[in-house]
Amino acid sequence: MPLPRAGMLVAAVILALYALVAAVVLTTPYEDPFRVIARLLALWGFLALSIATILTPFLREIMKVFGRPFLAVHHIFAAVGLLLPTLHPVTLALRSMNPALFIPVFSPWERFWLNAGRPALYLLYIAFAAVVLRKYIPKYWRWVHGLMYVVLFFAVVHGNLIGTDFEDPIIWTLFNTLFVLVVAAFLLKRWQKMQKKRAPARR
Repeated sequence: MPLPRAGMLVAAVILALYALVAAVVLTTPYEDPFRVIARLLALWGFLALSIATILTPFLREIMKVFGRPFLAVHHIFAAVGLLLPTLHPVTLALRSMNPALFIPVFSPWERFWLNAGRPALYLLYIAFAAVVLRKYIPKYWRWVHGLMYVVLFFAVVHGNLIGTDFEDPIIWTLFNTLFVLVVAAFLLKRWQKMQKKRAPARR
């Protein structure tokens, strides 16, 4: 089924964002191709997860724009957002031959935030597992899946503190804006749920 015109426009904007990120990364002087690949994987992964999260309050609108159910669109970005951030530390570990890159650092506090991407990866998988196991934890899976917001918070802090590409004003502006939109989507979703709860009382 072909995309509606609005869907094609939105898809073009999203592809343009991916191309913009790639252009910034690939035009930055570099010597180590492993680090370039790792940086690109991290940024593209964050972009995918952010889009998947920002879309959550717009179930009906997504159907109108893309002509497909919300979950079909959401899961595409979620799958990309799961794969690419996983490959980010894998690439760095292969470069340095150091598996310690997967071990979270909790002390001192400053090092925890500098390396916040490490716990973020584990929380990402826990949030994903909640969807797979939702039949077994129907009362709690949404709360566990909500760890995705923590994942994105850890990731953006990690990027701002030690991300090479966050020194570029385009990347800094784009990804911090994406996180602000993620927070806005979270608040909008909470407001929508409150409105639904109040609806029966009004009747």
